[in-house]
Order: sequence, then C-alpha cells, then structure tokens
Amino acid sequence: MTQRPDEPSIEAREKTPWTANSPESPILPEDLLLLLFQPESGVIAGENTLFYVLAGAVLADLALHESVAIKTTRTGSINVEAVREKAPPSDEILLSAWEYVSDKPRGVQTVLPAIGPRLRHPLLERLIARGDIRRDNRKVLGFFKMTVLKDSQNGRRAGLLKEVRDVLVDGTEPTARIAALAALIWASGALPQFDPQIPWTPAVINRAQELERGNWGAGATSEAVTRTMTAVIVNSVISTAAVASSHQ
Repeated sequence: MTQRPDEPSIEAREKTPWTANSPESPILPEDLLLLLFQPESGVIAGENTLFYVLAGAVLADLALHESVAIKTTRTGSINVEAVREKAPPSDEILLSAWEYVSDKPRGVQTVLPAIGPRLRHPLLERLIARGDIRRDNRKVLGFFKMTVLKDSQNGRRAGLLKEVRDVLVDGTEPTARIAALAALIWASGALPQFDPQIPWTPAVINRAQELERGNWGAGATSEAVTRTMTAVIVNSVISTAAVASSHQ
C-alpha cells in the first residue's frame, strides 16, 4: 500500500497512544461540564452556547498536551492543526477532534461548531458513569415521570470548584489545567452563576480576564506556547458564542 505524503509514518502510527492523564482520569471537557452543572437547580449553565465551550475545552486539552498547534495564516486568520510527530490521543472524544484537524489545518472558529454539537451527551454520560453526577426519576403531579440530574456528593465537583475559586478569588497561581478551566468558565458567560461560592466582583472579573489573555503567573513562563494557544482558543470561544447568541 502506498503511503500518502501527508500520512504519518508507520512508525508514528505504531507508537503507544497518548492518554490525557491516565485511563481513569477525566478529560478537560468532562471537568468543565461538571463545573457548569448547577447542583441547586439540576441544570447545566450556559446551555445556549454550551457546545462551543465544550469544543473549546477539547481543543484546550489537546493544546495542553501539545497534540495540536496554532498557526497564523498570511491573511491573519488562525488555524489549528494536528501535531503529527506525537502519537494520537487514545481518548475517543479527543481523538475524533484530533483526526478532524489532522485531515488539514482548519480555522479555530470552524472547528468549534464542527465538533461541539456531539459532545454534551457522551460527556454527561461519562460523568454519570464515573459517579460525579447521578440521574434520578421523579413524578410530577403524581403521574408523569421526569428525569433530573443531581450532584452525587462524591466531592469531585467541590474539589474542582475550590481550585478554580483559589485562583480567581485568592490569586493562587494555577496549574495549566485549572487556568484553562477558569478561563473557559469565563468564556461560557456562566461565571456570575457561581456567586456566592465565587463572588461576582470586579477583582474576580479582572482575574478571569487575565486568564483569558493567557496571564497565568510567573511560574508558567515555560508554558508560554501553551498559554498562547489556550488564550487563542478561549477568545475564539468568546467571539463565536457571542455571534451565536446575537442570532438567537
């Protein structure tokens, strides 16, 4: 069989597949969806533009692991492309997105609506299977069954929320993953819904905007490329979601 010039080598395809963290670890869009889930109401914040935000989290996860790269074209537009020197991700959701940009470089704002609409259901099912969210049935008016989502109280959402709060409220220097999570929550437009756990104050807004721009802290100097890529993705989510909202 003849290998196309743009195909990865046989050796590259035979590398051990890359895994997000470890086989049992959640990927970034799972953590984001879990945080956007509001236990008090049983709903997920920002449903109107949710798929753009989840798609941004997929790209951010790939960026954090250097599996995609951002390139500026001669016309000034920004493309995302797969890094072929590394083995593909083993997680099927990340792999699907990686393969989409592996076919050819694509504009970030093209990728978001292309991969986003199919993400909510499988990510939610993962959270339920993992025990982070539970699905309950209740009767309405004594007759009609309605499915509701509830926090499982296993502590994982609370732990993630504390890490994000520490960064936004207390100014703790974040890990790359938590910085991306906080920036994506800001991009979703749902940050006010976290008040009072994360107070909606000018200081918090300013800190969220810093993360949006990739200003993660002095200790993240070695992650300059990742910070820049994540900032591009987050800003693309904000602009794409804003356009979508204006047409609703």
